Amino acid sequence: MRYSDCLGALGPRTDPLIWYFRRLRKMSAEEILDRVRDATIKQVWRVGFLRPQAPARPAFSLVAASFAMPSPETLPLGVSAQARGAILAEAEAILAGTVCILGHESRLLGEVPDWFTDIRSDHRAPSETYSFDIPYRDSNSVGEIKYVWEPSRHHHLTILAAAYYLSGDDRFAQRVAIHLTSWWKENLLLHGVHWISGIEIAIRLLSWVWLRRLLACWSEVAMLFDDNPAFLDQLYWHQAYLAALPSHGSSANNHLMAEIAGRFAAASAFPIFAESAGWRVQAAKLIEREVAAQTWKDGLNRELATAYHGLTFELVLTAAAEDDPQRPLLGEMVWRHLAAMADALASMVDVGLHPPRQGDDDGAVALLVDGLGFDRWHSLLAYSQTAFGRCSWWPKARVGDLRAALLAWRTGRHIVSDRPTAPIRHFKEGGMVLLRDLAASDEELWCRCDHGPLGFLSTAAHGHADALSIEIRYGGVEVLCDPGTYCYHGHDPWRSYFRSTLGHNTLEIDGINQCRAGGLFLWRDHPHSELVGVSGLDSGEVAEWSASHDGYRQLAIPVMHQRSVIFNRWARTLDIHDRLTSLQLHSVRLAFHLGPCVDCQLTDNVALLAWQGAAGPCQARLELPDRLAWSPRRGEQNPLLGWYSPVFGRVEPTTVLIGQGLLEPETDLHSRLVVSGGSNTEAVIGHH
Repeated sequence: MRYSDCLGALGPRTDPLIWYFRRLRKMSAEEILDRVRDATIKQVWRVGFLRPQAPARPAFSLVAASFAMPSPETLPLGVSAQARGAILAEAEAILAGTVCILGHESRLLGEVPDWFTDIRSDHRAPSETYSFDIPYRDSNSVGEIKYVWEPSRHHHLTILAAAYYLSGDDRFAQRVAIHLTSWWKENLLLHGVHWISGIEIAIRLLSWVWLRRLLACWSEVAMLFDDNPAFLDQLYWHQAYLAALPSHGSSANNHLMAEIAGRFAAASAFPIFAESAGWRVQAAKLIEREVAAQTWKDGLNRELATAYHGLTFELVLTAAAEDDPQRPLLGEMVWRHLAAMADALASMVDVGLHPPRQGDDDGAVALLVDGLGFDRWHSLLAYSQTAFGRCSWWPKARVGDLRAALLAWRTGRHIVSDRPTAPIRHFKEGGMVLLRDLAASDEELWCRCDHGPLGFLSTAAHGHADALSIEIRYGGVEVLCDPGTYCYHGHDPWRSYFRSTLGHNTLEIDGINQCRAGGLFLWRDHPHSELVGVSGLDSGEVAEWSASHDGYRQLAIPVMHQRSVIFNRWARTLDIHDRLTSLQLHSVRLAFHLGPCVDCQLTDNVALLAWQGAAGPCQARLELPDRLAWSPRRGEQNPLLGWYSPVFGRVEPTTVLIGQGLLEPETDLHSRLVVSGGSNTEAVIGHH
């Protein structure tokens, strides 16, 4: 889809004063005081419009040996020929002037890089304006801010540095030096758009730490980093900024985790300032606090957005990689949480090692050193197999990416006791149930059922209005999909669609969401979901889940929605029962979003589905409730219906089946999915 088409679909924005009022209501008194303090700091900084001043010279000099790197051949996890080839190929493309930014090619980062232009709209963000005066959410002023910020995370430079590490080719190191020198010169303290967001500053610090490591053998590395006043100034002010302006209260989600991870990594790798020891100790305490606060006991990240489960895992891990193994500041509790996150990930991935597509996903990574084709989930599982030991029930991850090998070298092995002896199929705190076959195969049926909270903290910023939604996959192919995220800023109708109730496989009542949006990252109320019952998850022919939610208590005549899903492993069927409890008629729309690879023929209330699986052609029959009038919708813009976002920033049409009608109280809707073509049912439902 063209960017101009997106712009044409934009609607009116929420009045800023209304948004600020709603946002204020989500804050505690303590958070309000913290934000008043932040505003005071920004006003003090504004006086004279601060320019970077060289901090006091380091109390002691950097020692090159502290960045000594092993040869790639001696890393604890081997780097595959495929991974090496991908890194070198992408590095060559970067040298030729082509950089991939959030799935889109950019020609703006050649030998003379442009750090301020949105590649999708050609809008140029301010480079000299006082940072906190820039309306970065206004796409007319700065473009889509994600596409402006992303290159300044310097992930393309860590790929170049990785190529140098693998090949010793000075061309890659020279381009890193040119870009870093350009960035440091053009982004003076508090000038421009790249000093607005703490998470951007923090991830940049993580990149700088690894740039210094990966270029350790380059003859000019000390000139670029250790003896370079421009770098030392930027390094100091990046850390001082994060120490002064941390995320607070209702914003203390993955942004805060990134900020403290960046602080810890930078202060540990570059302990050269008078404040470094204090920054490191404070960041270590915050990491221990936040990894517990942001992770459920069952290992799921509390934002209940799978991509942020991965990002938080990476942030904590990349920070921990800088801890001193002789005098560690991060205790074993941190490693217990990381192991729990790894076990949760190993439990929830399908046979193709793809996790659920729950909640927001903006494509963010903490550290990128691998080329195109890199898979974060394989990488995290490959690392975890080495760091924590592979449980017998874990799926086999593909080993060979450079990042997993480097992190395993830095962190070593951590023995964690009391780990699960079988896959987790019921995440009690996170409210996720997996109905699936008992053995992995190319014909695995996998169904995620959601009865968890809306999201994390009072804003639930990255949650979607998807209570009781389901995802269904067969052999790793999405049959009923979660459509994804697509965008954050600048495209309000699209942002609203992808996190709406109608944008998920659940039931919409009276044309409204289960919860009211107060902004692009703000929900005004949170539905309460409750598990009714679950059985047969780990054995037997039939597995069942049942739950309810009260999101439609907001209606004048409240409604309760209860859903049950019954999975017959032998018959290869999934029965979905929906019931409304109310005192009057209600208009409903039931949505089933088909995966992008699924073809559909709808006749009355029966949809015949077909797709290509790993074992060959696959088919299914979706029997739909005859009390509703059904129609297929695909790629529609007014209103938005039938869209799928494979990754952040990209959207493509897919088919959604919409059933609409009036329902009386206590009415049941029954849908059934029957998958045909399985060749070895006994193997599919058998035990591990």
